Amino acid sequence: MKDITFQSFALKPMIHDITKELRFDKPTSIQQKVIPAALRGESIIGQSHTGSGKTHAFLLPLINKLDETKKEVQTVITAPTRELATQIYDEVRKIINYADKEGVWTAKLFVGGTDKQKTIEKLTQQPQIVVGTPGRILDLVKEEALNVHTAHSFVLDEADTMLDLGFIEEVDQTLLRMERDIQLLVFSATIPERLQPFLKKYLENPTHIKGEEGRPAPESMEHRLIPLRHRDKSDMIIRVSKLIQPYLAIIFANKKERANELANELTEKGLDVGILHGGLSPRERKRVVKEIKNLRYQYIVATDLAARGIDIEGVSHVINADLPKEEEFYIHRVGRTARAGLEGTAINLYSEEDEPLVEKLEKRGIKFTNYDVKGGEWKEIRERHQRSNRKREENTEDKEAWQRVRKPKKVKPGYKKKMKKEVSQMKKQIKKRNNQKRK
Repeated sequence: MKDITFQSFALKPMIHDITKELRFDKPTSIQQKVIPAALRGESIIGQSHTGSGKTHAFLLPLINKLDETKKEVQTVITAPTRELATQIYDEVRKIINYADKEGVWTAKLFVGGTDKQKTIEKLTQQPQIVVGTPGRILDLVKEEALNVHTAHSFVLDEADTMLDLGFIEEVDQTLLRMERDIQLLVFSATIPERLQPFLKKYLENPTHIKGEEGRPAPESMEHRLIPLRHRDKSDMIIRVSKLIQPYLAIIFANKKERANELANELTEKGLDVGILHGGLSPRERKRVVKEIKNLRYQYIVATDLAARGIDIEGVSHVINADLPKEEEFYIHRVGRTARAGLEGTAINLYSEEDEPLVEKLEKRGIKFTNYDVKGGEWKEIRERHQRSNRKREENTEDKEAWQRVRKPKKVKPGYKKKMKKEVSQMKKQIKKRNNQKRK
């Protein structure tokens, strides 16, 4: 697989030229698998983390199949948020520009928050490539302004986020108006059980593709664990902020309510933070995204939902105020940093309840280092395994000592004190024996 280049694919010479203009050296893992399957017309379920090159994995083969003589809809690409849809559309425009096909290849962006009537009035010709959010695309189809019946390919990007935001019904309604044998390309960081009925309804024998199997997280990343020990999370983040100099740091919370609380707490403690989650109004979200891109903030408090739908450049640190419940969400979060060969750091505040997740991630090859923040400095601390093993060992020694000490048949005054003394002596003997065994 290492020797595969874009020249290895049956792409048109013009598409090969475009990859050079895009400064793509060689295809990523997901591109190596998706591009040939998409060119063969196969329907695909693709799992891949952020920054894996997924967008061009479907754009290059679909644009390669474009018939420029037909002025009709040929490809429909849907994304859960207007920001993500806009980013995909921008990449399509870039490809059209590099191909020098302005006016020959046509693409349109359809997202909510814009005047629907004006959009319909401007839609005098059917675009060959449609990019947008499911709700607005379905609106235009129902108004008979957009004819998707002619499309041969349909892309569902960030399918699990579509599900969480409740957009799968709108995708379903759009697909019902398209050809039954349409090529369907579904991409998702996770494939939740709730998504299965939709997948079974529209996909017969799809090609399952997983990108970067041997690389669960960016290799140029450090993953630090900081034990909370009942300390306040916002206090710990303030302490951490004084030790790092992030270009941009995303602080993750598991719920939008918690994100709001955390942002308020951090602001009160003097940290200037932006906030980004699915509960913001479209206008607020647009403003925050613009401010982030203008480097207004050094820290952003976010949820998985918002961060997955927006490509934020220059993230040097990810701070997990709340660790997620699932491995894939951790992979996706840390995938926000250490992109394009740059280094990155993930700082994780954890409690005992997070131990199962940490152990699963370790089995996937992620190496965690253990630190605390004391006296305004990083302090490397004993590994979790050593601490937990020592604790288990001490509990075993304690139990064994109590079993060995004989309880008196007749209870006399001061017997408890005497018993504790005997148990203490027995524990010392057992500990001494265990230490000799380890040697």
